[in-house]
Amino acid sequence: MNFLADEGVDRQIVERLRQNGHQVLYVAEFEPGTNDDAILSQANDIHAPLLTADKDFGELVHRQGLIHAGVILIRLAGLSPEAKAKIVAAVVHERGSELLQSFSVVSPGLVRVRKSGSG
Repeated sequence: MNFLADEGVDRQIVERLRQNGHQVLYVAEFEPGTNDDAILSQANDIHAPLLTADKDFGELVHRQGLIHAGVILIRLAGLSPEAKAKIVAAVVHERGSELLQSFSVVSPGLVRVRKSGSG
């Protein structure tokens, strides 16, 4: 799968997904400081789910109704970057196709996937 990773995503997550054969564009590598609207637009342009730790994307998607190719909100505070990478890689491996056009939240021991347009 292709992904766009927001700059707030741990580098270890990006590297782990790349090691697993995914293509991951990482905002921190090419355009740090990009605003959220532009990041979401860029993810849509390349038809890639957005990996982020920023809850503001929930506002853009749910309250403002912005179209998206998928948003994966990583809520794994307190875990090591390596543990986060392992969890996110497992979620992508096990539930990859479900993540497309969905707003997903990855928390310790829980993954919630909400398809776009569902209440």
